[in-house]
Amino acid sequence: MLHITNDDVKRRVLSGNFGLEKESLRILKDGTLSHSRHPFPDDEHIVKDFCENQTEINTSVHTSAQEAIKELEFHNGRIYERLENLPEREYLWPFSNPPYIENESDIPVAIFGGVKVSKTAYREYLSAKYGRYKMTFSGIHVNYSFSEELLEADFKYQNETDYQEYKNRLYLELAQKMAAYGWLLVAVTAASPLLDSSFVEKGIYDQDVFTGMASVRCGEMGYWNEFAPILDYHTISAYADSIRKYVDMGLLKAASELYYPIRLKPAGENNLESLCRDGVNHIELRMFDLNPLVSAGVEEKDIIFAQLLMVWLAATPVQPFSEKDQIQAVQNFKNAARYDLKTVNILTPDGEIDSVAHAALKVIEMMRAFYDELSLDVDEILQFEYEKFTDADNRYAWKIRKQFGDGYVKKGLDLVKERQGE
Repeated sequence: MLHITNDDVKRRVLSGNFGLEKESLRILKDGTLSHSRHPFPDDEHIVKDFCENQTEINTSVHTSAQEAIKELEFHNGRIYERLENLPEREYLWPFSNPPYIENESDIPVAIFGGVKVSKTAYREYLSAKYGRYKMTFSGIHVNYSFSEELLEADFKYQNETDYQEYKNRLYLELAQKMAAYGWLLVAVTAASPLLDSSFVEKGIYDQDVFTGMASVRCGEMGYWNEFAPILDYHTISAYADSIRKYVDMGLLKAASELYYPIRLKPAGENNLESLCRDGVNHIELRMFDLNPLVSAGVEEKDIIFAQLLMVWLAATPVQPFSEKDQIQAVQNFKNAARYDLKTVNILTPDGEIDSVAHAALKVIEMMRAFYDELSLDVDEILQFEYEKFTDADNRYAWKIRKQFGDGYVKKGLDLVKERQGE
């Protein structure tokens, strides 16, 4: 854990690094999915994800959320310009849930050649196992690492002997704590309450479907494996082995098929071998919905809140996290994706059953006390999130249902055409 009693650690506690990944579907002016090839074939910052018509922006690493979002906006603009000049103009769909889907051929598996041809085969496997419709869900991934200056100060204070081992342990403990408390980020960033009827019934269009979820992709219908994973957070090798066992059992094709909201990642090539050899470089948070209410697709305050949550957790003692707790943690994530958080309960890490809304308020109050003690002025961020639970009208999902309900796709098309300069 971070030792904030040390002045060198305390002074640097909010220094960190941010990188963002943003997935978006390319669509035509009538709200159907594009069938053209990925228009940025050789761009390291704009790639394709599951399907050929799903772009993914990967930013560089920045020392502030503001700078990461600024780069995200820059690449958004580059995509807008390219899509405007295609033979048939296209748009980026700003929601996590797709617009019209005619059938699975509307969702062409991403095509890779050469040494990357196995990526296409892997996507074909996912298509057969999970269905392509689910693969159209898009979101934001937030990658965060503590600054080296902060970690080195904490490492020195503890008189540790192996720096990478120290980092691995810190991030493993954080991943465990985020598994227990990450439901809070689902609750504050959920922004996908509406589906078009074509997602649930082939050939039926322009009927809004509300499932009772604020985030469909984080709820029962979303990105989850058919089992609740039990992970070993004691050492990095034990962590990797606990994922490999599901591959060995045939439950996963590869480690990347583990659909879990939190991942530990190495620098460079992302696989378990690199993670064990080189150690943890950063933590990835995969539960943010696309937020159509802001042009970047993600609200800066939410990213900073995620940082504040992780710093608070990193400075608290690690708690037991049994197999039962891990299974409950998965259900907590799904429950936090519901629309009315006063009517659904979670089992909190201290063993209490509470509504998601009330549990969230208690966590934010604990965070407020923590940062007040450090004399760090973060109350604007904490209050911004706090008010999502005192008045549900402040939540993105509630705003989106009111603004885009009764014509989700058509109103969404009006938004993208206005946003992209038409």
